Amino acid sequence: LPRIDPPLACGLPALIAEVRVGCAVAARMAMEKQCTFLIFDESVTRAETDELAAGLESSDVKTKASTLQKIIMLMLNGEQLGSLLMKVIQYIVPNEDKGLKKLLYLYLEAVEKRAPDGSLLPEMILICNMIRNDLNHPNEFVRGSALRFLSKMREKDILEPLVASLRANLEHRHSYVRRNSVLAIYNTYKCFEDLMPDAPELVGEFIDGESDVSAKRNAFVMLCNCDQERAVQYQLSVIDSISSMGDIIQLVMLELIRKVCRQDPFQKSKYVRAVFTLQGSASNSVAFECASSLVALSNAKTAVTTAVQTYSNLLSTHSDNNVKLIVLDKLSDLQRKHPDVLKTLIMDIVRGLSSPNIDIRKKVLDLIMELVSPSTIDEVIAVLKKEIVKTQSADTEKSPEYRQMLISVIHTCVIKFPEIAGTVVHVLIDFLDDSNATSASDVVLFVREVVESYPRLREVVVQKLVEYFSTIKVAKVFRVALWILSEYTQTDAEFEAALGAIKQSLGSLPLMDEETMLAAANTSDKGHKAGGPSVLSDGTYASQSSMGGAMG
Repeated sequence: LPRIDPPLACGLPALIAEVRVGCAVAARMAMEKQCTFLIFDESVTRAETDELAAGLESSDVKTKASTLQKIIMLMLNGEQLGSLLMKVIQYIVPNEDKGLKKLLYLYLEAVEKRAPDGSLLPEMILICNMIRNDLNHPNEFVRGSALRFLSKMREKDILEPLVASLRANLEHRHSYVRRNSVLAIYNTYKCFEDLMPDAPELVGEFIDGESDVSAKRNAFVMLCNCDQERAVQYQLSVIDSISSMGDIIQLVMLELIRKVCRQDPFQKSKYVRAVFTLQGSASNSVAFECASSLVALSNAKTAVTTAVQTYSNLLSTHSDNNVKLIVLDKLSDLQRKHPDVLKTLIMDIVRGLSSPNIDIRKKVLDLIMELVSPSTIDEVIAVLKKEIVKTQSADTEKSPEYRQMLISVIHTCVIKFPEIAGTVVHVLIDFLDDSNATSASDVVLFVREVVESYPRLREVVVQKLVEYFSTIKVAKVFRVALWILSEYTQTDAEFEAALGAIKQSLGSLPLMDEETMLAAANTSDKGHKAGGPSVLSDGTYASQSSMGGAMG
């Protein structure tokens, strides 16, 4: 090993420690690098810096906008274009065009704001001055754009000189400015509490006098995350009028109710009535969250019943298939915990079969099979029979698959509740001629089980089977149908009808199709024409037939 001098050896630990600290700072900066939006576009091509600078310097606003947009896309795709920051300040910042102003703030979100050593770039002082001017701008859109930008900013050096302007914008006449001002104050307090230590109190006073729903919602969100006790106090003060508030603030209040009750279950009694009140909201989102909250707050039968009714209503009325799948998952969870409640509401769930989506129908049918009971089987079977008849007229790609699912479900219901066999066999036997092999096979196996188990139905089933025998298309179905006819035809009339149906299906003898028979007939005609007397080896005459035989 190389020898280390004593002075160097003494300073080595300090050097190593300094390097470690530097690496830790660099790693922390890399991890904390903010990214507020992502846009990927393969069509954006690399451009020279001089070309982009020329576009920024152009007097045409459209050229400036397209150039700035291209710079943003390139930076989001990893290009280092920090050298253009000064050009942007010179030629874009002074422009009053609203569209360009919006692009400018997007650019400022994406651009690197610190030097390699971690210090704030000196150009940011000019940017800070521009933001202050925009926060005092007479146009509410410009103010709102600046406040939206500050609601995503995590640079203390930029936020600190703008605190006074943020406070002032809370009292602006336009609600667009006020709602964005609340978000900017929330972000400032969350990232740097020392800049606005009284922010919760300020927002608490603001929410009491605010009339705009969006601004009130943003203020309540801040209180929920920064001062929950103050948020709970406000919620309890308005809980009697919560049903008259906008849906966006109702959703946040429901979230706070669940959060508070998880922390202190004894608080549930304060909020259950309010959740029941919101259950009738016209907003599907609020209704869904109310149902989830009721199940979380109480195991009472009334609460679970109300939640199931809400979920069932969303299942049959909502247009979004993803929402329906989520609702079905919720119902499946409730079925495992409260099966008795769901069994009484099975017909509400059955309405979900009205959806044309095959995945939703499958989930509904699976849920029905778990919930069907002797008291509801007749109603369920009546709906399933109507659905299976509808598949005959529906000309959609998924109709055969849906029909197969319905046949399978009915078959399973008959196994669980044998007394309904007579009510469904007449409907299912109509599908013996289905070209779908799986569906037709399920039907004929079901028919076989019925005739084996219910002697009183044999005569009717045999008559139906004879009627549909000639229309069967699947070989497996033919085999089972022949077995049924051979096993359960009892009277002479039944035997003759069955034999007639079999002969009709076989066709005339010999067992050849029409093309083969026609070809044979043509060959026979040619043979007769070519036949004539021939001389045998013994000198006698003989004639040849078309079958190749010789006659003396």
